[in-house]
Amino acid sequence: MPDDAEADSVLAHPAVAPDATAAYGDHPDQTVDFYAPHGGDGQVPLVVVLHGGSWRRQYDRRHITPFAGFLARRGFAVANIEYRRGGAGPQDAGRWPETLDDVATALDALPELVPDFLPRADLRRTVLTGHSAGGHLALWAAARHVLPPEAPWHRSTPPFRGVVALAPIAHFGLARELGVCGGAVEQFLSAGGGATGTAVVREEWADPAALLPTGIATTVVQGRDDTTVPPQLTDAYADAAAKEGELVGVTLLDGVGHFAPIDPVADACAVVVAEIEQLAW
Repeated sequence: MPDDAEADSVLAHPAVAPDATAAYGDHPDQTVDFYAPHGGDGQVPLVVVLHGGSWRRQYDRRHITPFAGFLARRGFAVANIEYRRGGAGPQDAGRWPETLDDVATALDALPELVPDFLPRADLRRTVLTGHSAGGHLALWAAARHVLPPEAPWHRSTPPFRGVVALAPIAHFGLARELGVCGGAVEQFLSAGGGATGTAVVREEWADPAALLPTGIATTVVQGRDDTTVPPQLTDAYADAAAKEGELVGVTLLDGVGHFAPIDPVADACAVVVAEIEQLAW
């Protein structure tokens, strides 16, 4: 199925309302939606979801709420993070440094927020997942301890069981060369007023392929027919990890494009859940 048809299927699902929403900052986009696990009792893994959309303002977390709701129905506690995106124009990708600020701040706030809003969530079994640009953010967040100490988002090794990145923008150099998502990476790295480093420093601090090895169990799930974020980026990221002595699991799905991994009615989504289960349990 081509990417356009898969996108139509994903966007046809009505948004799934969360059980609760909390703020992690003062900006309207600094919020987290919480989905309680369905059925059973006792502690369950927490899945943190980061949506995609080329880091552009017009794509918010609503389109991934059916996926978040699906994870909750499968017995996970779910936190769906919103973050600041875009800029002055609708095609501007990312806000520097706000996009990364928000993801780091939200993740650091979860240990305080989750016990109140998801009392069954076991923070010791946290898995990050994200789609497309959100897949980039998930890989980046799991590598914050690899950042140099002077980077504002540096922290000690994060307490994550693992990362399941879905068709991620995982290699900035190749993404720029291929013009992925209408040049979104170039726009992201040049966004803002020049704060927080030169373009070279920004790429070193934001590119998952430059932040290796992480020591965090990492799996990438992607469709072989993805034309929005070509699978070559996943191959390049896995190769970069291998050069650093780290094995990244790669699952390439035949006949699958860019959006099916987050579509609850697609077989690809069941594969994603199985990969999350493998890391979480």
